[in-house]
Amino acid sequence: MKKKTNSSRLGKRTNNRVNNEKNVFTGKKTKKNKRIASDQQTVKKVQTERPAQKKGFAPGEKIRLNRFLSNSGVCSRREADQFIQSGCVTVNGKIVSELGTKVSLSDDVRFNGEQLNPERKVYLLLNKPKGFVTTTNDPQERKTVMQLVERACPERIYPVGRLDKETTGLLLFTNDGDMAKKLTHPSHNIKKIYHVFLDKPLTKNHLLEIAAGIELDDGAIRTDAISYIDETEKTEVGIEIHSGRNRIVRRIFEHLGYTVKKLDRVYFAGLTKKNLPRGKWRFLTPIEINLLKMK
Repeated sequence: MKKKTNSSRLGKRTNNRVNNEKNVFTGKKTKKNKRIASDQQTVKKVQTERPAQKKGFAPGEKIRLNRFLSNSGVCSRREADQFIQSGCVTVNGKIVSELGTKVSLSDDVRFNGEQLNPERKVYLLLNKPKGFVTTTNDPQERKTVMQLVERACPERIYPVGRLDKETTGLLLFTNDGDMAKKLTHPSHNIKKIYHVFLDKPLTKNHLLEIAAGIELDDGAIRTDAISYIDETEKTEVGIEIHSGRNRIVRRIFEHLGYTVKKLDRVYFAGLTKKNLPRGKWRFLTPIEINLLKMK
């Protein structure tokens, strides 16, 4: 009986891993994605419609202190009244225990010494088109992704991570700094899957080489999984990677003599492009937000 080589075992493992996410490209559902789809069906009107949430605060507006605490995520308004009376809250360095006290966004409000921010957290998903740079402000006056979401909400939101100008696909925006840091830090191993269109068929040897790891100018890089989208059309590849290094997917293929004609991020941290046309955005559902917070 012929013994399998290491490269054949590696190829089988690689294909199996990406095949588990094949629904991203073909529409087939894994058990995991059937469960997620079922959960998403319980939330109505999630596409390009803002969920019923409290409006942002106008500059100079004064609000009750218990609402300030509640919007900051510390507790409910009823619990906030108890904390205020117990002396746990300070405003501009002074303990405030009187119920009904009003404060503004410019006030330094602290709970047990920790400064609070009452602005509601916003989570928005964009299907980025080509030709937009991922930055909040561009000195060269190119089109930015902020222009695509500028009317989405009154809160100031920022892109999580980057997609280069010619790359399309999923881009998350939020004003939740802790969430953004978690989703971009390498230690959290956030899954990203790209659909890669090449100028020529990717050879099997090169596919296995990418899976095993290659050496680039700025160090070694290894994908988590890679596979042909269609075995008969080997110019299209699905690649899963955790690295956030600049232009990393394009550089992997350029290193082996290929040109990436088109690059599309189809999966990010459990989120997909389902029912989200190119250039459009939507707010995340409560279920999706909770899933991100558990990562």
